[in-house]
Amino acid sequence: MNTILTSSQGPVYEILLNRPQSLNALNEEMMREFSSALDLVATDAKIRCVLLKGAGASFMAGGDIKMFHQELGRPPAQIRERFQEFVGALHPLIEKLANLRVPLVAAVQGAVAGFGVSLTMLCDFVVAAEDSYFTLAYIHLGTTPDGSSTWFLPRLVGLRRAKEIAMLGERIPAAEAVRLGLAYKAVPRGALEAEAANLAARLAAGPTRAYGNTKALLHASFSRNLVEQMDAEVASFAECASNPDFAEGVKAFVERRKPTFSGT
Repeated sequence: MNTILTSSQGPVYEILLNRPQSLNALNEEMMREFSSALDLVATDAKIRCVLLKGAGASFMAGGDIKMFHQELGRPPAQIRERFQEFVGALHPLIEKLANLRVPLVAAVQGAVAGFGVSLTMLCDFVVAAEDSYFTLAYIHLGTTPDGSSTWFLPRLVGLRRAKEIAMLGERIPAAEAVRLGLAYKAVPRGALEAEAANLAARLAAGPTRAYGNTKALLHASFSRNLVEQMDAEVASFAECASNPDFAEGVKAFVERRKPTFSGT
């Protein structure tokens, strides 16, 4: 069975985590298939938004702990080497997600744990079912967070709250996740699919180049001073102004109508 399923709904490209019997726990096969699915996004100009979902009762329960358990019989040096390889193999996937030039929306339900939390923090919008909960949970295994979560978490919630979330490993209900900035919106479970699909469709109809440039500007802002960031804003605005979607947006405003962006 494929661990990742993909489909296209017009300009929306859906990626489904498909290990429901393991709560979509991450293993090496899923890493490879997920990475391959993202390669298509980078090359297909028709894709204007990615919608990420998890099959079954939960979005993702983190890494595959059954696989972790199988490694425990090795000597400590081999365990260290094995997990350095496993966790390090995530980095190309994370870089692809972080650098997507189209909006990335996640629809989550049930458990959003471990790398599942890291995955949602890589998304631009997270629509959460009211029955979902977020927990880093690594501390309960006696280890530290991975998958870029220690980079994104303090930027999203602040350092003090990040320590509480990472070091206590408590469950964060969907409504609290929205308040903290870990999710965009909490909706009834029965409305999750439609709410996420509508948001993805809205973004897919928007100015794709401007979305991509906006994401890049925001991500880079932490490593630039004010003048550098303003210079980057000038360059980005000028680039977008030369794109057909800018002309359409300006004309639509003047003509008092809704713009029809091509996503060029």
